[in-house]
Amino acid sequence: MSTPPPPGPGKNGMPSWLPRALLLVAWTVIGFAVAAWLFLQLRGLLVLLLMSLFLALALEPAVNWLHKHRWPRGPATGVVMLGVVVVVVVFFSVLGSMLVGQVLEFVDQVPAMSRGLLNWVNVTFHTDFSPNTLLSEITDATGLINQYASSVAENAWGAGTTLLVLLFNGLTVALFTFYLTADGPRFRRTICSVLPPRTQREVLRAWEIAISKTGGYIYSRALLALIATLAHYLALAVLDVHYAFALALWVGVLSQFIPTIGTYIGGAVPVLVALMQGTWPALWMLIFVVLYQQFENYLLQPRITARTLDMHPAVAFGAVMAGAAIMGAPGALLALPAGASLQAFLGIYIRRYQVAEHPLLDAPEAGAEPDAPGDAQPPAGPRRQGSSARPSGEDGNPTSG
Repeated sequence: MSTPPPPGPGKNGMPSWLPRALLLVAWTVIGFAVAAWLFLQLRGLLVLLLMSLFLALALEPAVNWLHKHRWPRGPATGVVMLGVVVVVVVFFSVLGSMLVGQVLEFVDQVPAMSRGLLNWVNVTFHTDFSPNTLLSEITDATGLINQYASSVAENAWGAGTTLLVLLFNGLTVALFTFYLTADGPRFRRTICSVLPPRTQREVLRAWEIAISKTGGYIYSRALLALIATLAHYLALAVLDVHYAFALALWVGVLSQFIPTIGTYIGGAVPVLVALMQGTWPALWMLIFVVLYQQFENYLLQPRITARTLDMHPAVAFGAVMAGAAIMGAPGALLALPAGASLQAFLGIYIRRYQVAEHPLLDAPEAGAEPDAPGDAQPPAGPRRQGSSARPSGEDGNPTSG
């Protein structure tokens, strides 16, 4: 039986498969172009949906706890969201005026504080910086700020439009958050209904990890921020440093929600403000900041985050930078819970192996010299049954029983 000949060229000398291939490529390019255009047009809505999803993941543990105590999911979600709103409103109504007053007073005292700091630098380090130059720069900057504020105040229509947009976005996020939390089981059932059984289990497992890690990470960070704020407020009040509450809140928020550099930026500002009142208050404040960081890192944080994911500082900082580059400020805020969920998910499915012994894998002890490359022991041959997996002596030789 003879095989059919390969398709030859058409009437115009063109292979018969080429028009269909060109048509497929054209439709593919058009599809990608339409998808990119839709993504750019709906980018704002997608960001709001993503923020609502992570807020729903953060609120769902509390809603599930109320649901286990015979609360319907709708009223339970409403109570939890109302509780969050009440806490925020009470916080800003009780302490907001104090914070705003201290911030405004601090801004008014910036020229005098700068003059005092400059005089201290000149006396201590025998320099000759001119206070007039620094004050003129501050005055010019203040003038620019006042000019910008005046232009914003005159543009009442633009300010009102911006306020309406922010209010609409906030209500949109609240609405999506409510429905994603209240109808969470129905939403997950709808998604799983179009997936095969094996994929359903994987999706539900990933969703469970996201709920656990996102909620736990946010709750633990909020608790650490509250403890840090109270501790630094007490220290600043004992040292009689001005603007104690504003500085304590600055330290608490930055040190917990901005990884790595937030700790140093948050602790540097209270020390500099205390330096305006004298060397000893600044020194005691610096000692307290350092001691509190050690207490938090080695005692407080491991206990609070024992059931949540504690990300490495470098990984957390990289996640924030990546989120800010992709989505701006919302991406920076969502990067930490997203990274925590992704790290936990990968930790479950990535297979790990036993690592071979090598000098590069062990940190040398203090005073010990690293082995030369030629001194490395060759890999051990096959062990006899009953022999130990590794030598029990410190020098690498088996100890006698």
